[in-house]
Amino acid sequence: MQLVLHAGAHFTDEDRLLKCLTANQNMLAERGTQVPYPKDYRKLLRDILHAAAQGTIADDTREVLLDAIGFDDAPDRLVLSNPGFFGTPKMAASGGAFYTSAMRRTQYFREIFARDEIELFFAVCNPASFLPKILAQTKFDNMIGYLDGIDPTEMRWSDMIVQMRSAIPDIPITVWCNEDTPLIWGQILREMAGVEHGVPLDGEHALLREIMTKVGMTRFETYLEQHPGMTEMQKRRTISAFLDKFADEAAIEEELDLPGWTEDLIDELSDLYDEDVYRIGRVPGITLITP
Repeated sequence: MQLVLHAGAHFTDEDRLLKCLTANQNMLAERGTQVPYPKDYRKLLRDILHAAAQGTIADDTREVLLDAIGFDDAPDRLVLSNPGFFGTPKMAASGGAFYTSAMRRTQYFREIFARDEIELFFAVCNPASFLPKILAQTKFDNMIGYLDGIDPTEMRWSDMIVQMRSAIPDIPITVWCNEDTPLIWGQILREMAGVEHGVPLDGEHALLREIMTKVGMTRFETYLEQHPGMTEMQKRRTISAFLDKFADEAAIEEELDLPGWTEDLIDELSDLYDEDVYRIGRVPGITLITP
């Protein structure tokens, strides 16, 4: 079985990828890809991971999970998604490092699904926006306490990616920047689903609909109808052009109101993030999806 794990990060796509894939369940099932609803496995997998942390992984864990989801036999390809696979929001950056449980929990998945081919999909996000959102979901009242005194400018997604890649080198990891998602949405969906370019997906442009004006969306859809058979790169250029002209600024603007979060710090974090993403793209065995 091919097992696809979409592990977040928190506050990136807010389950939009999963909702789009589950909306295409029947079509994908015909192609050998099963995308179960999260209620069928999230709580059970959370309990399994907690038990694994206590040193307990039963020999039949894989079969129990597949049976709970509703499969008598393993599908060709199974897509599971949960931003909590690597921990709670409190665990997302506590101690001054991103998702310190990611490596250990990926190893648990490797143990449970020892006979299967695992692929990991993960979206990174600019720490300038990610850290304040995560902090708001914890009991900490300031960033210094949450990061255990670590300067936010020292936070690197690449550290987490490199550690996971070194510990589990047989698991390919696909990474993208959350900020790029509107431009590469179709590719992410199809690579997770394991279908070829050009396979139509219901809701493929749902994310664009949230950040583009109604007039722009209507014109965009008309343009697609008039230009069938565009390549992925041509679609991205078209989406970029329409967003330049018809983006809904109110929908894409983020207010970062955090004490000490100055414009200079936000600019510095953004520059460091760009450098960090460049480093991720150079890690062997990592696929970085870019516009």
